[in-house]
Amino acid sequence: MLEKLFGYTLKTEKTIEKIVDDANVNINHMVLPNGEGLPEHFANSNVYMIVTNGTITLQLDEQEKHRYDKGSIINIPFKTKMNVFNDSCDLTEIFVVKAPAPSSMK
Repeated sequence: MLEKLFGYTLKTEKTIEKIVDDANVNINHMVLPNGEGLPEHFANSNVYMIVTNGTITLQLDEQEKHRYDKGSIINIPFKTKMNVFNDSCDLTEIFVVKAPAPSSMK
């Protein structure tokens, strides 16, 4: 078998899990119920957020907050200050792709 299969958890409570963590790319899966979010942090690579359910609210650097609905793919540049949270719907689910993998960023 040449391919490698990865899976992710199907939950309705807060979930943050690494799916792929290798030298090429990191892929994380997150489920954020209303009122949940991530601690403020800086992007440690080029980040792509794929919203697969609900709405995610992002505040990047000193910008105003922006909301992105299911079906959105958002690119966040390396070293951008990020606030990520769900303040608008019952359940938000996103996949976060970091490319290249943070281990290769300097």
